[in-house]
Amino acid sequence: MAKIDKDLIPVQALLVPKPILYLGKVLNWISPFLASRFGARLFLTPFKYNRPEREKNMALDSRKEIIRIEKINREVVVYNYGNSDKKILLAHGWSGSGTQLSKIADQLLIKGYSTISFDAPAHGEASGKRSSMLHFIETIHQLEKTHGPFKAAIGHSLGGMSLLRAAKFGFGIEKLVIIGTANSITKITQNFVKNLQLSQKTGRLMKQYFDKRYGEDLDNYSGGISAEGVDIPTLVVHDKNDVDVHYSAAKEIHEKLKNGTLILTEKLGHRKILGDKEVIDTIVDFISK
Repeated sequence: MAKIDKDLIPVQALLVPKPILYLGKVLNWISPFLASRFGARLFLTPFKYNRPEREKNMALDSRKEIIRIEKINREVVVYNYGNSDKKILLAHGWSGSGTQLSKIADQLLIKGYSTISFDAPAHGEASGKRSSMLHFIETIHQLEKTHGPFKAAIGHSLGGMSLLRAAKFGFGIEKLVIIGTANSITKITQNFVKNLQLSQKTGRLMKQYFDKRYGEDLDNYSGGISAEGVDIPTLVVHDKNDVDVHYSAAKEIHEKLKNGTLILTEKLGHRKILGDKEVIDTIVDFISK
């Protein structure tokens, strides 16, 4: 039997247990409203997994600390990797961890940089069960005060969206790299319900629920809207075969950037791209120029 390529499966479909998928489908059949509340809770629940072998050296060699993010009153785990004063902030994606960008961090160390990364609330070794993009953004702003200043920042997926938003509102870095980053919050919710085999009506109700809960249209946090306020050199990297975030998002974000560079790869997907040597060399070269 041929081995299934996990990069061809959206992360929600890969990590969500089958009983939960079945329960969602039943609720969707009974009531899209109930399914939307169930989906909203699931949407805010990252799924943890064992740390991959390729990330273990970074986890072992980092100085780890637990800090409390004041504005959200939640704890995160911080990884201090290397000792250089030239610091780079790394932001992982949804259901990721502070060592997710370890291959990039290794090459930055060789070039004389150190990296600061974190397990966002409810991710990796951090406590809690639920998290959100707002938690990522507040973590970024506080780490700038306590662990910065940073020369640059690199973010994957939701980490990239969070860095764009932070950069729009005062996060003081010289360069930014985003990888596999989504543009529209509405599209994220639509893809989420699709991967969970729920109806688009459920997706619309879920988005309305979030807007009401957080007191604004969450599309204000979309990558392209944030990008309009980012002036620094920004490298946008995305794979054409990304099944989690369509590469059109990268084009949409790039169009809004004042000083952006777009690189599209092929056959690397949403996660394998983080370990590709050519991609890593391009990122490190962009930062170190």
